[in-house]
Amino acid sequence: MTVSAFEEAKGKAKEATGSLTGSDDLREEGQAQQRKAEEERKAEDAQAEAEKHADRAEGHENAESRRQGS
Repeated sequence: MTVSAFEEAKGKAKEATGSLTGSDDLREEGQAQQRKAEEERKAEDAQAEAEKHADRAEGHENAESRRQGS
């Protein structure tokens, strides 16, 4: 489980608890935690995509070096 998935689960639990107990503060805190988790997930996805592109670029660079005999 990623950090963002764990944070999202905690946020959902807080939101549900706040709804059941009538605590608007706890419900809103849970919603905010879920929004934060979504942004963290997007950042994790972007980092993974960037790493994938860096690996591809390195592969192209290595292939070009081999082609040139360097």
